[in-house]
Amino acid sequence: MDQARQVFSVDLLERFAAKGRGLITCMAAGNDVIVLGTSKGWVIRHDFGVGDSHEFDLTVGRPGEQSIHRVFVDPGGSHCIASVTGSGGSDTFYVHAKWSKPRILSKLKGLVVNAVAWNRQQITEASTKEVILGMDNGQLHEIAVDEKDKREKYIKSLFELSELPEAFTGLQMETASVSTGTRYYLMAVTPTRLYSFTGIGSLEAVFAKYVDRAVHFMELPGEIPNSELHFFIKQRRAVHFAWLSGAGIYHGGLNFGATHSFPDGDENFVENKALLDYSRLCEGSEALKPSSFAVSEFHFLLLIANKVKVVNRISEQIIEELQFDQTSESLSRGIIGLCSDATAGLFYAYDQNSIFQVSVNDEGRDMWKVYLDIKDYAAALANCRDQLQRDQVYLVQAEAAFASREFLRAASFFAKINYVLSFEEITLKFIGVGEQDALRTFLLRKLDNLTKDDKCQITMISTWATELYLDKINRLLLEDDTALENHNSECYTIIKEFRAFLSDCKDVLDEATTMKLLESYGRVEELVYFASLKEQYEIVVHHYIQQGEAKKALEVLQKPAVPIDLLYKFAPDLIMLDAYETVESWMTRKDLNPRKLIPAMMRYSNEPHAKNETHEVIKYLEFCVHRLHNEDPGAHNLLLSLYAKQVDPELAMAEADKVEDDEDLRKKLWLMVAKHVVEQEKGAKRENIRRAIAFLKETDGLLKIEDILPFFPDFALIDDFKEAICSSLEDYNKQIEQLKEEMNDATHGADNIRNDISALAQRYAVIERDEECGVCRRKILTVSGEYRMTRGYTSTGPMAPFYVFPCGHAFHAECLIAHVTRCTNEAQAEYILDLQKQLTLLGSETRRDQTNGINEESITSVTPAEKLRSQLDDAIASECPFCGDLMIREISLPFILPEEAQQVTSWEIKPSLANQRSLSLPV
Repeated sequence: MDQARQVFSVDLLERFAAKGRGLITCMAAGNDVIVLGTSKGWVIRHDFGVGDSHEFDLTVGRPGEQSIHRVFVDPGGSHCIASVTGSGGSDTFYVHAKWSKPRILSKLKGLVVNAVAWNRQQITEASTKEVILGMDNGQLHEIAVDEKDKREKYIKSLFELSELPEAFTGLQMETASVSTGTRYYLMAVTPTRLYSFTGIGSLEAVFAKYVDRAVHFMELPGEIPNSELHFFIKQRRAVHFAWLSGAGIYHGGLNFGATHSFPDGDENFVENKALLDYSRLCEGSEALKPSSFAVSEFHFLLLIANKVKVVNRISEQIIEELQFDQTSESLSRGIIGLCSDATAGLFYAYDQNSIFQVSVNDEGRDMWKVYLDIKDYAAALANCRDQLQRDQVYLVQAEAAFASREFLRAASFFAKINYVLSFEEITLKFIGVGEQDALRTFLLRKLDNLTKDDKCQITMISTWATELYLDKINRLLLEDDTALENHNSECYTIIKEFRAFLSDCKDVLDEATTMKLLESYGRVEELVYFASLKEQYEIVVHHYIQQGEAKKALEVLQKPAVPIDLLYKFAPDLIMLDAYETVESWMTRKDLNPRKLIPAMMRYSNEPHAKNETHEVIKYLEFCVHRLHNEDPGAHNLLLSLYAKQVDPELAMAEADKVEDDEDLRKKLWLMVAKHVVEQEKGAKRENIRRAIAFLKETDGLLKIEDILPFFPDFALIDDFKEAICSSLEDYNKQIEQLKEEMNDATHGADNIRNDISALAQRYAVIERDEECGVCRRKILTVSGEYRMTRGYTSTGPMAPFYVFPCGHAFHAECLIAHVTRCTNEAQAEYILDLQKQLTLLGSETRRDQTNGINEESITSVTPAEKLRSQLDDAIASECPFCGDLMIREISLPFILPEEAQQVTSWEIKPSLANQRSLSLPV
């Protein structure tokens, strides 16, 4: 076998492990600690974890030659028990990893310990807890030792074989916590039998019950003096056992939660039992029994004729043979035995001089093949490492089911395959045998196994499955057209399944393609169902209306996700189909606009209705007006017209009179009522016309005779309207006289305004000779030449332009502009400066034009410069800056502006510490 692919490998660990203390006779291991027993009565402890070793002489004080019979070490490597035999009898010793010398267990003097069972669940470094010792006389004893006490706490006798006294050669113990305490499970072997004990409580109580009852045991033919019992430990729990018996290796699983009972009452915790016959280990020759063995997770390591044969526990096939590099002096006796370190996951072999380490290299890597060969598919899948291995397991299952014509089962397995067989190959298999149902099952299972990233493949497979569903439904209906009526029929079940499929795949199916498929197969119900899933509510509502199912259509329209425009669209059809249900549905909503429902309501209102029939439109409009307080003119107009159509003018007039804010609307509503009244009296005698004219008095002057004359017939006599017409003419005459008075008043007012304007044009102010500018404090009338050329102004003689306000304050134009721009906001200041700049530019152009003989004032009465100057006057001289709002706003401004902060800081007086002097005063 390829060395790189070997599961087990052998390495020499220690050549002369006994260190001259005799020959190795026995060995035990736990947690990287190896304990050896020698032919000269020495115990040697190698701790490979910390790299040291200790030697203990157990022959001290004992006459004659002594040899170590057996050594035992716990899974943690802290506790060791050794049995010594020789001419001086037998003794048992205990030694702790921290002790410098062993302690003799005096109560066991004369007894030979063959086997030890440790309590793996409760043992600690400081205490052994309960330990069971198996003797060569068929007795079981319990012992416990605490490291701090330096001696055993107790030694108790538990059990003794009486029917067939034999030596116990192997012991294993497991515990489990239950509600009533601790349950113990114990297996013990002799050369011919395997015994099992179990019970709750202390070990003493467990074995006490076997005084009056028979012990459960398994007896196999043949005898083997070196019988051994091993548990395989995984995550600190025993999972299976193996017994080296005379007939073969008896093994099975361990289930400590089982509650099956033996006929004698003992609980059975062994399952899946099997026997590996020794004849399978040797071909064509007499079977040799192993001299020792060890158990791994999936294999047995059997020591046969100086070699270790590795046998797969499941297939019972030899997979490897391990050879050992022994010294020449050790070859004669060969390999003595095997032992295992469950904590470290290692195995050891030893001869009289050397220790060999057997390492495990991923022993479960090919177990999926082993389980697959014996058709244990569940175990094969559990041991697969990747999808390719799982594919091969699924392929074998699928092919087996396909061959036995279990096509639906085969489809489920084929759907799980990703690599070893293509999608096309699998589908062709089912198409080739005409199995449409199996093909559909395969597609559905394939969808379950695809990831969300496979969008294209998901859509394609979903569409194909949709067509297969439709084909199946049609074929079933062709076979039995009454299948839909029977809820237990296959057709009904398939349709129900198909709808669930549409619901699950609504987001991956192409909407247009699926709609076409459903339509082409004539599956209207499923088409509507799918449209509802895709929120294509228009199709759904249209279908229900065609089927005359107004209530279902209204239920769809009531869903929050349905656009309100769809309700307006189908309102005319629905109100004609079922007016009561439609209006009731409308009245449950407050977000409807009655104006958009008017076409539907008009359609309903134009149909004839019985006198005692509730007019649904009037009911809805009254709900809108009275409950929702809707003020839409269209709704009110329709309601009034409907009132009028029912010969109820009093109610119509009351509604029309409710309009107060809109006089035109109120008059329009009254006209509608008037028209109805006139038309109702049409064709009657003169008395009927007088009643209509009397209606005018109820309008409180809102309507005149001329407003309702168009409603009367052409043949009506003028005499019938004489009184009303005269009254109307008198009203008009009064209105004309009132208008004349108002016009005269307006004329007098205009004359007064013109006189005021003329007076203002002649207004003037007297400037004293010593009058000063409010800003620069210089004389207004006589100033130096620097003010004569103020921008945007024309100087008159020696004086610069200036402003005089009614309050008496006077300012130079330039000073006023500077003051206002400084005190006003930034935007207004920029506006003033911009006007001043434009005036300056226009002033230079005007002078140039005058030089050329062009006088613009002769062309137009208002020049651009005058317009700009007027705007500038409004901006700076609309009020006195000292008496108006500008001065009031300055009250909120600080005395020191932010931009003057630096100047203020420069005036601060800071003390100079360097120039300070200290003056000491005598006390």
